[in-house]
Amino acid sequence: MGSHPESPESTDSLPTPATPAGRDGLDAIRSRPTRAVIALDFDGTLAPIVPDPEQARAHPDAVPALAALAPKVASVAVVTGRPAGVAVRHGGFAGVPGLEHLVVLGHYGAERWDAVSGTVSAPAPHPGVAAVRAELPGFLDKIGAWQGTWIEEKGRAVAVHTRRASDPQAAFEALREPLSDLATRHGLIVEPGRMVLELRPPGMDKGVALLEYVREIGAESVLYAGDDLGDLPAFAAVDKLRSDGIPGLLVCSGSSEVAELADRADLVVDGPPGVVRLLSALATQLT
Repeated sequence: MGSHPESPESTDSLPTPATPAGRDGLDAIRSRPTRAVIALDFDGTLAPIVPDPEQARAHPDAVPALAALAPKVASVAVVTGRPAGVAVRHGGFAGVPGLEHLVVLGHYGAERWDAVSGTVSAPAPHPGVAAVRAELPGFLDKIGAWQGTWIEEKGRAVAVHTRRASDPQAAFEALREPLSDLATRHGLIVEPGRMVLELRPPGMDKGVALLEYVREIGAESVLYAGDDLGDLPAFAAVDKLRSDGIPGLLVCSGSSEVAELADRADLVVDGPPGVVRLLSALATQLT
């Protein structure tokens, strides 16, 4: 589709999607908002990417925009690889008036937090994750990849970041095959992201989580916004929903690091600030 920079806009005007399918998706959301799901990635979409994920926080205008939008739609769903509780804390989503229609699908849908109950529900973790977690420090040291890389504990997954390495992209590429072998040995898969390789159980991705949730609540339209390779399954899920007659809008939270996502999007906005402007404009226009 090509990269589609967002249109010049005021805070209350909506940019026009670059594709007919995207325009249909936006029209469907606007015409029947109470049947629409607004689904959003967290890191890089609602929160700026930072070197230390523990320091990531939602854009300061994200919660007000979501609180204005959520009462007008069927649901706002934050779909993230992070543990649900971590996304709730870093997002500041708990106890916010107007966010009663918010859910967080954490660990790619393996965990769910909803604003009404304020609790997280989740099945038992995959045993391979604990095995990899124990083996990973020595594994990285043995292959000479300890310098500049670091391990992020994600509860139901574990991730290796290369952003702090002297050559982050070279370190990322060098680790892909050995980490894939390690993951396979323990019944896991590797999900590549922006200078990060995540080892997690199979059958967990944002596409599966999004499809199941949209069908569960009987939504008739969907918007999905993401920024990373891990969001491609969610983009594919929206394509699947479109083929089933449920219109959708694909939004890329613009990044020069992930051109593939921008190429598949109906609308490209300028990172988390652009996502927040889009949500605010949508909230203003919906009745």
